[in-house]
Amino acid sequence: MDYQTFEPHSDLKSLVSCYWTLEVPKQAKPQKQRIVPDGCIEMAFILGSDIKRYTSVDDFILQPRAMVLGQTIEPFYIEPTGYVNTFAVRFYPYGFANFVTEPIRNLANKETPIGQLFEEKKARELEEKIIAAKDTKLRIEIIESFLLERLNEKSTVENIVKTTVDALLSTNGNAQIKTILKGDLSKRRLLERKFVKEIGVSPKQLGKLIRLQSALKMLLNKETENLTNIAYQSDYYDQAHFIKDFKEFTGTSPREFLGNENMILSTLFYK
Repeated sequence: MDYQTFEPHSDLKSLVSCYWTLEVPKQAKPQKQRIVPDGCIEMAFILGSDIKRYTSVDDFILQPRAMVLGQTIEPFYIEPTGYVNTFAVRFYPYGFANFVTEPIRNLANKETPIGQLFEEKKARELEEKIIAAKDTKLRIEIIESFLLERLNEKSTVENIVKTTVDALLSTNGNAQIKTILKGDLSKRRLLERKFVKEIGVSPKQLGKLIRLQSALKMLLNKETENLTNIAYQSDYYDQAHFIKDFKEFTGTSPREFLGNENMILSTLFYK
């Protein structure tokens, strides 16, 4: 399994977290992988074999080969049908809203073909160029040219939303909305409405996701084996609160997460 990340162009750094590639050889017995929410939106191009996304225990769909993965608030399973070769863009929570007119809430908890989000002809040309590119360096140049062109045409996310996301990121999801709004709670409803439209989840949900990321990285990097320490360092009320949130977003307990073969891919992404 070969997972690599790449830095974005300086003009995109405030919106794009990274580009990433994943290659996995075809396996005799493909295994389902549980994907854990991370608070980000991704644009992905499947360059290898098709990938199944399970909608129930036995039912599945084939993911679009050029798609945007919207915000998710619960884990889901995917399974390769053969050789895995994926190129993707990982956007910061408010990043993708700068490139589309579609409300981000409409993308939540599903995969959307890029042809539905951009002009169909341009989307098809982008997909063809990404597929035909000889290497990752060229793919990054192609996608950055596309994004920078879109950015010049699109107004940016409203400041109240960006300020809130920045505050949540800088405090590992623990910033209080009343503090962000400087005590002016009359703006809370406006913030929540615009937040869901432009981020895809509520401020509270995003804060919980960001806080979980901090705790999960601590767990995976084995900074401490003590769940109570992880809970307090991540600003949970106690260990029980940490485990409750962990199960909500991963579908399993912290102890069960470690070493679980179905979590290998999520572990790789989080590390």
